[in-house]
Amino acid sequence: MSTASGTARKAGTREWTGLAVIALPCMLYAMDLTVLNLAVPHLSAALQPSPAQMLWIVDIYGFMLAGSLITMGTLGDRIGRRRLLLIGAAFFGLASVLAALSTSAEMLIATRALLGVAGATLAPSTLSLIRNMFLDPQERTVAIGIWIASFSFGGTIGPLIGGALLEHFWWGSVFLVSVPVMLLLLAIGPWLLPEYRDPSAGRLDVTSAAQSLGAVLAVIYGLKRFAEEGVGVLPAAAVLAGLAIGWAFIRRQGRLADPLIELKLFRAPAFSAALLINTLAFFIAFGSFLFVVQYMQLVMGLSPLQAGLWSVPSGAAFAIGSNIVPRLVRHVRPGFVVAGGLAIAAIGFALLAQVDRRDGLHLLAGAYGLLSLGLSFAFTLAVDMMVGTAPPERAGAASAISETSSELGGALGIAMLGSLVVAVYRHAMADAVLPGVPAAAQEAARASLGAVADIVTSLPAPAAAALLDSSRDAFAQAFRLTCSISAVIALATALLAAFMLRGVGRPPQPAAAPSPCAGST
Repeated sequence: MSTASGTARKAGTREWTGLAVIALPCMLYAMDLTVLNLAVPHLSAALQPSPAQMLWIVDIYGFMLAGSLITMGTLGDRIGRRRLLLIGAAFFGLASVLAALSTSAEMLIATRALLGVAGATLAPSTLSLIRNMFLDPQERTVAIGIWIASFSFGGTIGPLIGGALLEHFWWGSVFLVSVPVMLLLLAIGPWLLPEYRDPSAGRLDVTSAAQSLGAVLAVIYGLKRFAEEGVGVLPAAAVLAGLAIGWAFIRRQGRLADPLIELKLFRAPAFSAALLINTLAFFIAFGSFLFVVQYMQLVMGLSPLQAGLWSVPSGAAFAIGSNIVPRLVRHVRPGFVVAGGLAIAAIGFALLAQVDRRDGLHLLAGAYGLLSLGLSFAFTLAVDMMVGTAPPERAGAASAISETSSELGGALGIAMLGSLVVAVYRHAMADAVLPGVPAAAQEAARASLGAVADIVTSLPAPAAAALLDSSRDAFAQAFRLTCSISAVIALATALLAAFMLRGVGRPPQPAAAPSPCAGST
């Protein structure tokens, strides 16, 4: 709504309280991406999955989540964003209970897939609701900063809560954390969250939904297999098939009267530039977040709980940065804030490249926090630009595109940077002299650092120490090179942001708010 003067209506207590409600499922969305990794040894002993089944148990949630985002975002525009959020919350809670009570690997894979589809309703529904609840551009930037911080908080506390639960309960307990939160959302969401939908939206095109799911699933599956197995026929075929399906999907959208994605969104320079910046930022973020935690555990010898505790400053920096941004853009153009944030991230990566594996834990934690602070600027404003540029009735679709770009950028970063880490590690280990280590053990140790922990338990002390030292040195070399490359990419993306977003000012004040649906509260 607008005032007589055309100024956007300010949010009230109800909107800010509703934002707190919205942040809860987002926090759980991030927790569910990380918490299962801690439970893997426990559920392996209980369910005894095959290696292939274990891969699907770990991966299927992210696959289904990423593949369903576009469909769910557009579905929210059609049936109502609050309605879709509450439906998704109900299914997420139900699937969490079923996952916790799984009695076989097949049952857990199925329930994790259902969790992924339900999770895909959360991010686009909550972000598109923010677009309609906070009409003032400055308030919307603040709200999006809080929204992004909730994901960071969930990712930070996930390993801590998961570790604590696994010390006292069975592996399924990690899934039950979400149930009371989803029940709370279902109880108070209808009272605090308004309902919005596009009154002129047509029917959902089922063929387009299937194409979007198939394209994203195939590409992300191929990229993950590249990261885990290296170059191969199957991963390459999956990526090419996904790209072909994606091309067919885009061509179909141009012919439909009611497309799943409005292609004219991409003609807005601010939207396309923010989409590219967001994808590149997640490219370096996902790889770095994964490798820093691995470095703490595999090279520095920290336990998962200790690594989680040393990651807290990073999560705090991310949350702080997300909430500093609204103040910065009052004085500095958004494009320059994004560029400055990416430059800070580049410095953080450069410092990570200098970390000594024996006594560099404090430097690592500080550099990790610095790069998280910088990346939070880029993420917050990129999302704000994409959602703010889109018309209110297409906010769900724009939110889904934003989230899909994050997932694809992250998968691409893990695949490419992960392949680089593996290649450098193996090259360094190939030159290592390992007296007293059997040939079969050397071969296994050269495949990955993760295998070394099991190998050294069966070796004499001198040989075990030599193998452990060589493997940690090799991984440290790979880590330093990856951080250096990430620093260069972050700096290049900063320059790109400064150029492509140089003309973007504060988002225009909306002329009028979209009318809430009939029956909304």
